[in-house]
Amino acid sequence: MRSGSKNARGIGLLAAVLIAFAAFPASAQTAQSGGTADEWVGKLGGLDAAPDLDLAALKQQAMDRIRAKAKTDAAPLKRPPVAPDLLKLPQFTADIQFDEDAAVVRPESYRLLGRIADTLYHPSLLAYKFLIVGHTVSTGKREYNLTLSQRRADALRDVLVTTFKVSPKRLVALGLGEEQLLDGNRPAAPVNAQIQIMTVGKAP
Repeated sequence: MRSGSKNARGIGLLAAVLIAFAAFPASAQTAQSGGTADEWVGKLGGLDAAPDLDLAALKQQAMDRIRAKAKTDAAPLKRPPVAPDLLKLPQFTADIQFDEDAAVVRPESYRLLGRIADTLYHPSLLAYKFLIVGHTVSTGKREYNLTLSQRRADALRDVLVTTFKVSPKRLVALGLGEEQLLDGNRPAAPVNAQIQIMTVGKAP
């Protein structure tokens, strides 16, 4: 009886995701996320040389800046990017929806994630690996925002790997919280919660 209840809940969740797909047109997704798969393929191409990225060091650098804020804090408008080298990489942004204050991807964003997976499966990109960068708006506690952005970036990687079968060797995740705002002129704007997909080198 318990097994049947679990199966029923699983079927119910799948049905909810499918209904969300049908109710959220692809045209609306394209307008919301700012590009099609073909456009994203073009944006992810053209990596001249693999950057020397140390993700653990970048995470520590972001945390160190937050912990030192009592001495060196600046308003979000004046805060420099914590990882400026990332700005030079081939990339695009996408507006993935999450549950509030959580790392749970909302069903209406699965169509968009499917299009991201299609982009990563393009023949011209199959040899590359990618970085998923999570961000948050500049509200609340900075340390919490940094942790939340990492959890969300990890959650997106998990969905792309488990649901859309992208090789885990091709994806890494990094959360930068509010330390590298996408729109520094509007620190609390929703655009600052978007995620970035960046080309970072050849896949193993």
